[in-house]
Amino acid sequence: MAGGVVLSAKNAAASILRLTSQASKVLPRLGNVASARCLSSSFKASDLQVEVTKHGATKPDVDKLVFGKTFTDHMFCVEWTAGGGWQTPRIQPFQNLSLHPASSSLHYSIELFEGMKAFRGVDNKVRIFRPMLNMERMHRTALRASLPSFDTAELCECIRKLVELDKDWVPHSTKASLYLRPTFISTEQTLGVSRPGRALLFVILSPVGPYFSTGGFSPVALLADPQHVRAFKGGVGDCKLGGNYGPTIYVQNLAIQQGCQQVLWLYGDTEQITEAGTMNLFIYWINEQGEEELATPPLDGIILPGVTRQSLLDLARQWGEFKVSERYITMADLQKGLREKRVKEMFGAGTACVVCPVDRVLYHGQNLHIPTMENDGPKIATRFLQVLTDIQYGRTESEWMHLVD
Repeated sequence: MAGGVVLSAKNAAASILRLTSQASKVLPRLGNVASARCLSSSFKASDLQVEVTKHGATKPDVDKLVFGKTFTDHMFCVEWTAGGGWQTPRIQPFQNLSLHPASSSLHYSIELFEGMKAFRGVDNKVRIFRPMLNMERMHRTALRASLPSFDTAELCECIRKLVELDKDWVPHSTKASLYLRPTFISTEQTLGVSRPGRALLFVILSPVGPYFSTGGFSPVALLADPQHVRAFKGGVGDCKLGGNYGPTIYVQNLAIQQGCQQVLWLYGDTEQITEAGTMNLFIYWINEQGEEELATPPLDGIILPGVTRQSLLDLARQWGEFKVSERYITMADLQKGLREKRVKEMFGAGTACVVCPVDRVLYHGQNLHIPTMENDGPKIATRFLQVLTDIQYGRTESEWMHLVD
């Protein structure tokens, strides 16, 4: 397919190293990630104990899936203690957790998560999309949250085995997928604010359809309100911590009340554009130098290093058809670009939504129309979505996909 790019093994490895390097620049306090991993023992996929459920649940109608509401038959769990290290990893029937009421994850949000997807290809094979990027990001976040180190490759293999066991839950559809939610929580039984001495890492799976209720490739509207801030320099905006998400729900509800689906998060006195809800943000335009450019905010500590974000940058740089920039863009830059009719498209990118067009920004009571859906030329957002989904559903062979079975 035109534009369908397959990474070589060298380029795929370079992408992982680039993402790791970019994120590590904004976490200097953690030191070398590889060294930290060597200081702690890890669970091993070869030690995995598997208990198969005796009562499998009924598979849902793929056309009626609501994001994150349905779960598969099994889950992965492994516990850690400061005195005993990592315990035996296990796959067990999906079940509730039992937590002490003083668990510090409940009181101080010492917890993190990842979001990944597995896809059933047109050849009926099940594959996971770029899982090692998620594993590396999860490991960096764990260190930042003072949770124990683990071997990313071993966790990736445990997840593969979990998906293999529940592979019948991967939808037979090119409009749905299996969402994978690795989660890491402190189970330290204390009200003291301190480094945890107990933790639980678990993974649950959920068959999902489109993330937004608008469905498909329908555009969304964003509320840009500078009085609300998602993250700040020196904080943890670049980590996938639950504490980054809970406080955004209030602002998202404000956006919904004003006819928008998500929030366009701004930062600083210059009102830098950062992220759109749970998505990384891209603008495709003619810049002030007259160049055709795809621009996205840089990984400076307040931007989540998204796997889909990295994938779009990798594809665009391989195409070599326009300038690709990771740079600051302000609301003033966006408004000027719109007035001068230089803005072609704006879209979000993330695991849940893949690529989501934006057609309106509500800013200080004014609706800024984004001509994403009216772009006269070949739509870049549409092209990204097509190329990515071709890779994910096996229409294009790619080393980005990790075969499950």
